[in-house]
Amino acid sequence: MMVNNQILEPRAIRGYEILTSSEIVSLGNESYLVPSQSKNSTNYKVENLEGVWVCECPDFQWRAGKVDACKHIYAVQLWLKVKSQVEHEKVAVKIPKEEVYECKFCKSPNIVKYGKKGRKQSYNCKDCHRTFVPEDLFRKLKFDPQVITSTLDLYFKGVSLRKISDHLYQQYELKVNFSTIQRWMERYVKLMSEYASTLKPELSGVFHADEMKVKIAGQWRWLWSVMDRDTRLMLASQITEKREIDDARRLFAKAKIAAKIKPEKIVTDGLHAYKQAFNKEFFTLKNPRTEHVSHIRLSGDMNNNIMERLNGTRRERDKVLRGMKKEDSPIREGFDVYYNFVRPHQSLDGKTPAEEANINLQLDQNKLMSLLKKSLEHDHTKRNTPNATN
Repeated sequence: MMVNNQILEPRAIRGYEILTSSEIVSLGNESYLVPSQSKNSTNYKVENLEGVWVCECPDFQWRAGKVDACKHIYAVQLWLKVKSQVEHEKVAVKIPKEEVYECKFCKSPNIVKYGKKGRKQSYNCKDCHRTFVPEDLFRKLKFDPQVITSTLDLYFKGVSLRKISDHLYQQYELKVNFSTIQRWMERYVKLMSEYASTLKPELSGVFHADEMKVKIAGQWRWLWSVMDRDTRLMLASQITEKREIDDARRLFAKAKIAAKIKPEKIVTDGLHAYKQAFNKEFFTLKNPRTEHVSHIRLSGDMNNNIMERLNGTRRERDKVLRGMKKEDSPIREGFDVYYNFVRPHQSLDGKTPAEEANINLQLDQNKLMSLLKKSLEHDHTKRNTPNATN
């Protein structure tokens, strides 16, 4: 869908706002009536003419041939996408049955169907001669995972919890309280973040670090980030009240754990805390040594442009960050997971940073759904492994 590839478009963000605050009316024959964001109560007709989207609004008419979509077209496209995922007047949608290829106990592929237990298909392993029913972790969820991942996707695109709740009720008559969505955020972001931490990326070895001001619960705080240069993989982030040496050191320590390699180079600005933190976390007399580059320029090899672009992306999601009430909120972790595994990057030819780092999870088109499933499986395996440690 065009919206996914142009997530940075300001018109796309305004399209999300239209969707969550107004009602789109289908006129039939792929024609839709979309309310204007202005106070004049104007409605614009959006049509799909043989695969080409057009809109009556002045912005689209003036920019005809220069842009592919206006905010009203973005709103219709997202509306159609969500509508196809959720059945009208139902909380649950049907999930395709998964194929089973190996024994639950011995992992042998030599298995055959062996009747049913209740409504579930059971299997028998010809090697270990044990019968089992494959576990469907999604069936344990109260709400359908399509609903859960759709709300998380909207949230990290900048739509507020209350607007998502209102949108689900207006468009699909699904009553999901905003506090329920918040609990989903806390639970599933934690699961996905823990699973992501177990994956080993292939990195360039050149890390960029930077910090920016954000407002949380009405107070200004510092949001720190570390990113790999070539893959754009987010390695670490944190929110602090100050910019002290201990804050920078804690950031570098997180980045080392996530990268699982010793970096060749750390690129930062001239903040004094970075220098002291680098000496404590990376400096050694043994070769090869990690180089600290702090005399960055606006152009050339020694610049921090990729962090400036990241900060720009974060500022566009400032509404999400303002929803944070505490520094260790799951929202920050959720943004990192979304940035690494879900959001395509134009600078990476449409790939995600995880894909660029050769973390080949074979995620489906609904990347959040696939990632949630793998995270649930990882958590289930961890809980059922003898002597598992947290």
